[in-house]
Formats: sequence, C-alpha cells, structure tokens
Amino acid sequence: MIHRKMWLVLMAAMIMLGCPVGAYAGGPVETNIFAVQGVEVDVTDKDAASAKNKALVEVQMKAIVMLARRLGNESLATVIAGMEAKDVLPLLKSLSIEEENTGPGRYIGKFTVRFLPTKIYNLFAQYGVNVAADQAIPMLVIPLWKTPEGLVLWEDNPWRQAWIDLHAEQSQVPLVIPLGDLEDANAVTLEDVLELSPVKLEALRRRYGAKTVLVTTAEAVEGGGIHATMAGNSELGKITFDKSFSSEPPSPEASAALAASRFHAVMVDKYRSDKQKAVAQSEAESGYGDGGESSSIPVAVPFTSPSEWNGIRSRILSTPGVIGVDVSTLAGNGAVIRLMYVGDLTEMQNSIQEMGLTLSQVGGSWIIQPLT
Repeated sequence: MIHRKMWLVLMAAMIMLGCPVGAYAGGPVETNIFAVQGVEVDVTDKDAASAKNKALVEVQMKAIVMLARRLGNESLATVIAGMEAKDVLPLLKSLSIEEENTGPGRYIGKFTVRFLPTKIYNLFAQYGVNVAADQAIPMLVIPLWKTPEGLVLWEDNPWRQAWIDLHAEQSQVPLVIPLGDLEDANAVTLEDVLELSPVKLEALRRRYGAKTVLVTTAEAVEGGGIHATMAGNSELGKITFDKSFSSEPPSPEASAALAASRFHAVMVDKYRSDKQKAVAQSEAESGYGDGGESSSIPVAVPFTSPSEWNGIRSRILSTPGVIGVDVSTLAGNGAVIRLMYVGDLTEMQNSIQEMGLTLSQVGGSWIIQPLT
C-alpha cells in the first residue's frame, strides 16, 4: 500500500502529466539541469491503472539516480539508489509523458522527470557534492556517418545513435541532437551540412532553440573502432576533435558511444575550467582570497577511469591554495592540466599530500597521482 504522503505527491504528479517535452515534439529542447529526459519504465500489476501508479514511483526513483550520476558521481548515485521512495517523491517538481502504452496489467512509459532545485542542492550537499547549476549555451550537434557508399545524415547509424544515447540535453554543456524527422529532412540536406549553408543551418538551429551548430563525422575502422572528428566555433572557443576510439570489446556501436562521451567530457571540463579561471580572476581583482603571488605549472594526471579522474580533480580543487585547474587535454588514461595556485610550491605539495595525492617531478614533468 502506498503511504498517504507518497500518494499525495503521486496525485500532484499525475495532475502535471500529459504534455510531451519539446525535444520529442520538435521544438526548443528543455535544457534544465534538474530535469532528466527519456526515463523508461515497464511495470506489471493486477491491472493497468495499478501498474501506472507503480510506474510513477519507479520512474522518479530511476530519474534521481540518473541525476545523481550526472551531477555528482557513481558513488553518490549508489547512495541515492538506496533511498526510500517516501524520501524521494517530495523532491519532485513535475513529470511529463513522452511515450506510453498500456495493456492488461501492464504499463510501459517514457518520462521527463523534473526535480526541485533547492531540495536537490540540499540533498546532494549532505554527501559532499556541490551542484554547479550554471550551464553553457546549448549547442546543436549534427552527426554524419561515413559508409563505403558515402556520408549519411538522417538515416539510423551508430554515430547518430551514440549522440542520442548520450542524453546530454540537461548536462552542464547541453547538447541537442536533431530529431531527423520529416521536417528536418525537408529543411536540411547532406549537401547543406557539408557546405555549412548559413540559411539552412540557421533554420535548424532556431527550430531546436540552440545557439551554436557543431558538425561531427565518424567512420568505422578496422578492428571495430571508429575515427571521429568535430569542428566548429562555440562559447567554449574553437572546437577541433580528431581522434580514433576503440571500445573493449571492440564494436562500431560501443566505440561510437565511447567517442561521443569523451568528446562531451572534454567540453564539460573546458567549460568548468573557464568558469574556475573567471572566478579566480574575479577574486584576484577584488583582493578576495589573496594569499600571495599566483603561479601555475603544467601537470600530468594519470587515471584508469572517468570516475577516478572525477575524484582526483575534486581533491585537487578542494586543496587549500589551489585557485584553478585548466584542462589542456583529456584522454582515456590521463589528463594534462595547468595547476593554478597561490603561495610557495613546496607548501602546495604539502597541501596536496594532505588531500591524499602527491605532486612530484618525474623526468622533468610534474605529475599528480594518488598516494600509494
């Protein structure tokens, strides 16, 4: 039986149900960082109505774990997954149905779930995660896939699917992927994209409410990997990616997903780095946090996984005296950063060591890595 407080929240949510979001209707895409799109549920119960009621609870539980993973890390997501439904439902702002189907004792649906910003701030802060709610200007990404017969634009392919599956519309650097429906196909052709037709791409940009258009191309390479490129100007500056990726085990689909996630991770790191530099510059100009001369050094940061990188980066940024981390390059096994700090370098090494890391010189290069 559903708890009375949970039921009231459910009833409020059901009142707000019904209008698909713009991303699926073909229009400006919602980029709210506290929204989670494309949350799927498939629930059975004694009848369709009961199954739908269970689905409304389940979809919110799934959505908040997805939000914790996106705004925090895997550790936070694991903790949030252990919460009870009665504690999650009051965090809800609204739900929208994207798709739904019902049958005897079954409900299948896809939702957009929106949470209350202040409540999410407070919840995640309890676990040491400070949510950065500021976002870059949304960018429209047009994926092209190269086949032996030539490039394809709107047809289904691994590269286009990889960007769709990224679900980056509500990330800190929002990326919007065109629907590729009849309206898109009639408005923009492959030739228009290759020629970067300003009139045609402007119409597409306006349709989705983005501010920048980026074109990315990929093709399968021998061994199951892909070679991918991306180029264009954006709020983040000039974007130029040109790299090969191979998943483990290798397949064009998994390699495409890996490439899309890496491209996006670099964009997010660049955006965060720019924000940190802006804050550091503002503090320096205002005299806030002035602890002496500021300095910077290039540092290599090896890691084995994105989660390890996120953890190391968080500890670096939390180190007293560190005023910024500018990510120069980011690869699958390491990053090169410019460490900006105030005070003496020896003091900085001691401060970093207190955070469980070491800052040392190896072969003339500075390296930060966890203490062993």
